[in-house]
Amino acid sequence: MKRYYIYILASKRNGALYIGVTNNLIGRVSEHKNNSIDGFTKSRGIHTLVYYEEFDDIRKAIAREKQLKKWPRQWKIRLIEKDNLEWKDLYPDLSS
Repeated sequence: MKRYYIYILASKRNGALYIGVTNNLIGRVSEHKNNSIDGFTKSRGIHTLVYYEEFDDIRKAIAREKQLKKWPRQWKIRLIEKDNLEWKDLYPDLSS
């Protein structure tokens, strides 16, 4: 079964945030970390995976991404800190 993910990257604790959706979380975050993608994350040094959710339906993942993008910043920070208080980079645990 295909899996889909929404993810939040941060430049640092309480820094710039980026929210995206993908069907390959490890590959997509790797692209961000290696600055393979021109744009917002590259120009602002946003490379730390601080939050993600998994879905089995792309429509649900896209709807959740859109919902989170509309949230006030403080809500996004609370969401991250609910499961990742230290803003630890979650990517190494995924790729090991």
